[in-house]
Amino acid sequence: MANEMQAEKRERTPVYTLARGVAAILFSVFFPIKYHQPEIFKGLKGPYMVMANHQSWIDPVILALPCKDYEIRFVGKKELTQNKLLAWLVKSLHMITVDRHNTDMQAMRLCIKVLREGKVLGIFPEGTRHLPDLMSEVETGTAVLALRAKVPLIPVYVHGKLRLFRTTHVYIGTPMDTADLFEQGMDSETVNFLCQRIRDTFHEMRRKAQ
Repeated sequence: MANEMQAEKRERTPVYTLARGVAAILFSVFFPIKYHQPEIFKGLKGPYMVMANHQSWIDPVILALPCKDYEIRFVGKKELTQNKLLAWLVKSLHMITVDRHNTDMQAMRLCIKVLREGKVLGIFPEGTRHLPDLMSEVETGTAVLALRAKVPLIPVYVHGKLRLFRTTHVYIGTPMDTADLFEQGMDSETVNFLCQRIRDTFHEMRRKAQ
């Protein structure tokens, strides 16, 4: 088991590794990012879920850079696969595509599989980049996945959009306390309660950032 864990932590695929390298240059020279508490990821063993507010198409890269031990499997909209080049890129970056307009059980099963294999799943609870306020809507799928897989939730709050030569602050939070909800089992009340807890967590992170 220990050998399997070490092998997983050493996972390095060419396209993902290249994306990390490009991001390191991009975020140190042109769009500087200051990561707060990146040490939370260090030594954190999978499986777990990384979740963040969604502001731009580059958000997955922002999350991938500080998570050095794992290559995150992100959940993204299926429209990204309509172009052949993008479809190849999405596959190379381990993205799980989801139909946002229907209940996508196949995507749900793939997400559960990722977590059961001890890997890391990346998800944006808001489901879209165009909301009037932070976490004004939280997709129930995030809560359902967390409750089914019983894995830690790591919140990451991106404070403001990337701006050329101006620092953007990214706050990495401690794993959310969800053990009490795991014990209750999964029903609509528990799912909604976890959605509210996610919303409250991000609002508190924003308050501290301001």
